[in-house]
Amino acid sequence: MLNDLIADGLTRIRNAAMRKLETAKLLHSKVVEATLNVLAQKGYIESFNVVEEDNKKFINVVLKYDEYGKSVINELKRVSTPGRRVYQGKDDIKRFKNGYGTIVVSTSKGVMSGIEAHKAGVGGEIICTVW
Repeated sequence: MLNDLIADGLTRIRNAAMRKLETAKLLHSKVVEATLNVLAQKGYIESFNVVEEDNKKFINVVLKYDEYGKSVINELKRVSTPGRRVYQGKDDIKRFKNGYGTIVVSTSKGVMSGIEAHKAGVGGEIICTVW
């Protein structure tokens, strides 16, 4: 059994992007789905959809590449882990990579990007960073 579905999902996306696959198949959880929603809004992935096979839910993620066939995602890193949680307050959430990257934050108002959390005036657990 996996303890960290978020880290597993991010690793599957990284590996699929390195192999230049069109899709990646992730295990479903609400937090993974919300994280993918932020990545889709920011343009790091094309789309995703939830499918059910044999009473188990999976998420099919369609990866995004530029005109040269290079992945749009340069780096996808898990920050907060089950063994070491990382929290930041509303004032500590700043721009990542001078605005070229995105921080995904789990707040009391849901999972959102770091910029949205800063505008909403809430802090939370840093799920991952992507650029």
